[in-house]
Amino acid sequence: FVVAKLLSKMAAANVHDSVLGVISNTPLVKLGRSIPADAQQATIYAKLEMQNPGGSVKDRIAKSMIEEAEKGGKITPQKTTVVEFTSGNTGIGLAMVCAAKGYKCIIIMPQLPAMTERFITCRKFGADVHLTAPAKGVPGMQAHMDELLASNADYWSPRQFENQANPTVHYDSTGPEIWSQSGGKVDYFIAGIGTGGTMVGAGKFLKEQNPDCKLIAVEPTESRILTGAPHTKHTIVGIGAGVPLAFIEQLEPGKEWCEGQRGIIDEFAHADSATSIAFANTLAAKEGLLVGPSTGAVMAVATQVAARPEAAGKTIVVVFPSSGIRYVTHPMWAAEVEEAFKALPKPPNMEVEPLVLYKSS
Repeated sequence: FVVAKLLSKMAAANVHDSVLGVISNTPLVKLGRSIPADAQQATIYAKLEMQNPGGSVKDRIAKSMIEEAEKGGKITPQKTTVVEFTSGNTGIGLAMVCAAKGYKCIIIMPQLPAMTERFITCRKFGADVHLTAPAKGVPGMQAHMDELLASNADYWSPRQFENQANPTVHYDSTGPEIWSQSGGKVDYFIAGIGTGGTMVGAGKFLKEQNPDCKLIAVEPTESRILTGAPHTKHTIVGIGAGVPLAFIEQLEPGKEWCEGQRGIIDEFAHADSATSIAFANTLAAKEGLLVGPSTGAVMAVATQVAARPEAAGKTIVVVFPSSGIRYVTHPMWAAEVEEAFKALPKPPNMEVEPLVLYKSS
């Protein structure tokens, strides 16, 4: 009877009024088979943010930014249209939250083939999607958003790159979850830098619990804006936006962008596009974890850090921001997509013989 009553309470605690109640409390998983031999002296855990209902870490900030605006009386369901520019995951999170709450939504993305899954997912949630010229980059998307906001008083943007609800939700949820799940043992925290919210928020919490915890931010090698290097093209979707980041700048206002420590962040590391894709593919093949190129980037850095002499016996936590299924049109899937077109012809072969028509190898 006692066991049945306990199970009943546990089941009731897992029932939510809407999909938004499922956001956060993602699992922490120990990595093994993908870790190179020289990096196995440290323990590496992955925070699986793709387990959020919208499929990425950005669900956290989407919910937080909208609910903070509701508390401030800035937006109203059925009246306000939420507008944001994004490389995709924030757009999907916002589209999902808007669908659940009753807001109209406009998501602005660059017109790139790699945006295909993001485009169709946002549309499935009922959001409108505006595609801008890729050559205009982030400034172009922002310019279009500003035009929309100026055109209609009922349009509102969460402005993810500067909204303090972004790092705050990671301080309030992501950081405490990691600390609890790791048993209060986090020596290194490594995350890719999109807006900088995850690193600044969760990193601040972890640093408060363990002042010796090293915070390592990851950029694309091709776009090390935060160390003063120029932005060039890369394929690590979700990080390396090519613009200075407010949350990082605020750690030490006025300081030049350069190598070394900045505020609570101890190190700015990097991985190139090819290496990031290779690590993402390794995680799928050896850990059963389907991830995107930005996860590959943080894993490349994590294994380098784990191999350092001072990392022996230490615990490293990395953030896996989203699922690899969101990147099927990305170059990292090119071989599988090409094979699939050959293996699954249109129209299909409807002959009864031979029985087996294709075998992958």
